[in-house]
Amino acid sequence: MRQYLEFEKPVAELEAKIEELRLMTAPGELNIADEVAKLSAKADGQLKTIYSRLTPWQKTQVARHAERPKALSVIKALIEDFVPMAGDRAFADDAAVVGGMGTFRGTAVMVIGTEKGTDTETRIKHNFGMAKPEGYRKAKRLMELAGRFNMPILTFVDTSGAFPGIEAEARGQAEAIARGIEACLAAPVPLIATIIGEGGSGGAIALAAGNVVLMYEHAIYSVISPEGCASILWRDAAQAPVAAEAMRITAQDLKKLGLIDEVVAEPLGGAHRSPDVALAALGDAVERQLAPLKGLTPEALKAKRRDKFLAMGKIGL
Repeated sequence: MRQYLEFEKPVAELEAKIEELRLMTAPGELNIADEVAKLSAKADGQLKTIYSRLTPWQKTQVARHAERPKALSVIKALIEDFVPMAGDRAFADDAAVVGGMGTFRGTAVMVIGTEKGTDTETRIKHNFGMAKPEGYRKAKRLMELAGRFNMPILTFVDTSGAFPGIEAEARGQAEAIARGIEACLAAPVPLIATIIGEGGSGGAIALAAGNVVLMYEHAIYSVISPEGCASILWRDAAQAPVAAEAMRITAQDLKKLGLIDEVVAEPLGGAHRSPDVALAALGDAVERQLAPLKGLTPEALKAKRRDKFLAMGKIGL
């Protein structure tokens, strides 16, 4: 059964009526195709109106939707012959960060992503996409491996942030994130990062300091979650909608600010409604952005990447 967000209630009611009509009508009875078509058109119209006016807080809810494609879904759809790789060769394997080698539309690539999980069991397994130091060290190891084998790096980010537990701090969380960013900037191969859901804090940028940064239309990217910001500024997490508006966390705002390079369109109603369409659009965007980077030298790739991120501090707000 489809999960509806609070602001989707008008659509939920219409689609419930459509399903009820389909279940009530037995073969040979009155043909209700016309009525179903009218209700379907009305539902699509409602959906279009709602999604054309989403607030930043509503986009946050869409970005967090349980049925939205996660990193492993993206890898399954876009990467052929994927061979997962595990461990940071120092402490352990962190399931919040997934990665390995594969082929993307004829090109051998290294793929790294943050995986939230799709149900209770997998969410616990992947720690809700919140990586520990060993996760970022695994990502760093894979980036360095990609450099040695001249393989472009594709990253898919979906995390509320790095794991904030005591054990993570004890094992050097901040240093591991910093090393991840350093590895991104030092990679001698093309690096294309995509924010597919949430891009939270340093836990996101550790995998997202790329030559090109893509972002799904209804994804969010920020230094802190709206709830965290509201708790700090107003000591009230209920002010999250206000914080989301002020933080300019949407793909559209970030594109205007020059912090990302391309907004990848989602199907009407969000990527969770038509995952195959959303994933195909993402694949096309990655292929389009990767093509011009393949001909650049390692020095040029690193210089462009570094200049790109250094220039961000000069953008006036």
